[in-house]
Amino acid sequence: MDNATAERNPDSLGNSSRTPNRWLILANVSVGTFMSTLDGSIANVALPTISEQLNTPIHVVQWVLTSYLLTICATLPIMGKLADLWGRSRIYNYGFLLFALGSALCGLSHTFPMLVASRVVQAIGASCLMSNSQAIVAEVFSQGGRGRAMGITGTMVSLGSLTGPGIGGILVGWLGWPSIFWINVPIGIIGFIAGLYLLPRPSGLPKRERFDYAGSVLFIAGMFSLLYTLSNAQDWGWASPATWGAFAASIAVLAVFYVWEQRVSNPMLDLGLYRIRAFAIGNAAALLSFMALFFSNVMMPFYMENVLGYSTEQTGYTMMIYPLTMAVVAPLSGWLSDRIGPNLLTTAGLAVNALGFGLLNALSAHEPSWVVGLHLSLFGLGGGLFQSPNNSSVMGAVPRPKLGTAGGLNALVRNVGMVLGISLSVSIYSSRLRHLGVDAGASAGGPAALSALHLVFWTAMGVCLLGLAISARRIRHA
Repeated sequence: MDNATAERNPDSLGNSSRTPNRWLILANVSVGTFMSTLDGSIANVALPTISEQLNTPIHVVQWVLTSYLLTICATLPIMGKLADLWGRSRIYNYGFLLFALGSALCGLSHTFPMLVASRVVQAIGASCLMSNSQAIVAEVFSQGGRGRAMGITGTMVSLGSLTGPGIGGILVGWLGWPSIFWINVPIGIIGFIAGLYLLPRPSGLPKRERFDYAGSVLFIAGMFSLLYTLSNAQDWGWASPATWGAFAASIAVLAVFYVWEQRVSNPMLDLGLYRIRAFAIGNAAALLSFMALFFSNVMMPFYMENVLGYSTEQTGYTMMIYPLTMAVVAPLSGWLSDRIGPNLLTTAGLAVNALGFGLLNALSAHEPSWVVGLHLSLFGLGGGLFQSPNNSSVMGAVPRPKLGTAGGLNALVRNVGMVLGISLSVSIYSSRLRHLGVDAGASAGGPAALSALHLVFWTAMGVCLLGLAISARRIRHA
């Protein structure tokens, strides 16, 4: 490797097939991926307890979740860009340390403002991890096994996102709400120390390129305001002047950001990546896939508890079938994509998810948990078929020096899809209940809740079919 190559790519590894510790590197990255995605959902079940102990209204305590997700979405591309300039391993490892620090501050919080501020610190650390995990894996496994490795990291994303409520419920019940944050501290410290020895070390000086501070500020302001508006539109009213005004303001800021990025010599966000067909199609399909899957992630507990009358514990165990199925399918799908390519697998995965949502509409108000679990296993199968090959296709399509930026954008799409899925599914469900004359704020059950859930699931099926149509373009142009 010549010096020019080293300078262009601070974490360049040469022939990654000869990297002696690439599976240990994957293990380290998997831990960081699991931990950062876990904390996006682990606090859900702790909100009532936090609300009571910190004397905070329940509609305000939601900021424990919102602040984390919004901060991640607003900083992911920035951390990816910094990684391309300063080295992916550096930024990733600092993320471990920052995440552990933020977690400790969360555990020490005795006031609500301190808890929210600590969650922001934690989210910045998570952003460092999320934006670089796929880039590191894509580079280390560039000479073979990328699909299989992406399958494992994809499994960690799903396990982290979907097992959070179950793990959180156990910890809160036994040790109190601070324990859901303290558990991250030793893991983060161990991950940081291991990363110092395992992760590829920069082989050149950081790029001598000016960082786009103005573009970063514009992106943070525009993305934060857009997602904040989406998260609150249900409470404000989708047709209210406040909602439309906030949407208009956020779109205007993002438009200014776009114009700025086209003119600046060293843009924060390389929008030229979207001219790469596989990257653009993969990101669009991933956005719709995560959006649809979070329709089910949010709404299925309502169905099981309010309609079927399951206990919280029974609901948790039934919901676990989804990530466990995906944990089995995703590595196999990634391994298979290394041999037959990602195109057919990604499209088949979205087809299975669409079928799953269609079948959910056949469920009645009296179903045993094993039947519900079988339906949820379809989403584990579809998600596993889609995510690993899609991530491999997206990350394999970009130039190696742009892997950090691409990883940040890929993670951003995933998190924006989650936010969209949460906000839109809750909005559709609540609007349908109000249309039927039922108090949307109550624990609605019976035919009204089932009717509202069916509308949500039909909508999610439509989203999956749209994603399938986009993903199928890969097959036609293969």
